[in-house]
Amino acid sequence: MLKSKPMKNIHAILVTGGTGSFGKKFVETILKKYPEVKRIVVFSRDELKQFEMSQIFSDKEYPQIRYFIGDVRDKQRLLHALEGIDTVIHAAALKQVPAAEYNPFEAIKTNILGAQNVIEACIEQGVKKVIALSTDKAAAPINLYGATKLCSDKLFTAANFYRGNHDIKFSVVRYGNVMGSRGSVIPFFIQHKQKGYLPITHKDMTRFSITLEEGVSFVLFALENMWGGEVFVPKIPSYKILDVAEAIAPGIEKRIIGIRPGEKIHEEMITETDALNTLEFEKHFVILPSFQPPWNIEEYKNYFKGEFCKYGFRYNSGENTEWLSVDELRSLIQKEFHL
Repeated sequence: MLKSKPMKNIHAILVTGGTGSFGKKFVETILKKYPEVKRIVVFSRDELKQFEMSQIFSDKEYPQIRYFIGDVRDKQRLLHALEGIDTVIHAAALKQVPAAEYNPFEAIKTNILGAQNVIEACIEQGVKKVIALSTDKAAAPINLYGATKLCSDKLFTAANFYRGNHDIKFSVVRYGNVMGSRGSVIPFFIQHKQKGYLPITHKDMTRFSITLEEGVSFVLFALENMWGGEVFVPKIPSYKILDVAEAIAPGIEKRIIGIRPGEKIHEEMITETDALNTLEFEKHFVILPSFQPPWNIEEYKNYFKGEFCKYGFRYNSGENTEWLSVDELRSLIQKEFHL
């Protein structure tokens, strides 16, 4: 996984959805590793989660931290929270696939209209860098959540073309489900194994593997290296769902229950069509914007030492070249969940 460098010219950071799994880990990392950051604003709409997070990271112990209750649907609140901010990480989203299918316009209001509010508020308040978190589900989406995140990705990459004379860059970071995040399969399996079996949706199912720490490191890398308009995709290993089950509960019964609506057998991060416009680097990929970016592509390639992906390339968890074994998965799970 890529290592981040010391952050330059970043003094005040706001994280939307800052009380989520990613937000908490991101804030923890900034507080520990980057004392030069003078202000960290946690922006989210759940006052209980903010209270719980403030018990861990209090403003008395960390005077640079602030907690703002607000919703990305509310542009005026965003404008107020963004005063004096130079860097934004946009992690807020409605992410539950079934909930988005049942409440489609609610997902649209948060994931699409909220994204546009973030963009406009950042431009108006003089923010310098914006990273939006995406998902594998935005690649060839088959559910509404993925479709809204694809729209969000397009909004953020396109924002570089209408920023006018404002000195601001927008980029996107895309990766799959984070190991141990809320709603992911591993904590579900750990709890469910007490029943004597594990439910498996499909025996061939695979997923990419990334930890919260690795996700945060990749976002920091993108912040340091963004030129504006890129979709950053990390090179990470895959695992088989049956291997995860074996790592958590060796020898336990695996019951095949069928794929849920809106679920893919393999996570997909770069489609074959995306690959036509994708650069490959040693440890990551960059999907270029649909239009000519506001910088020279050849200069970008040479600066970071990358090449365009070969014709027919695609990047999904089922065709990956790097895999985690059962033993490696067991070690990772024990470390992440303190088992």
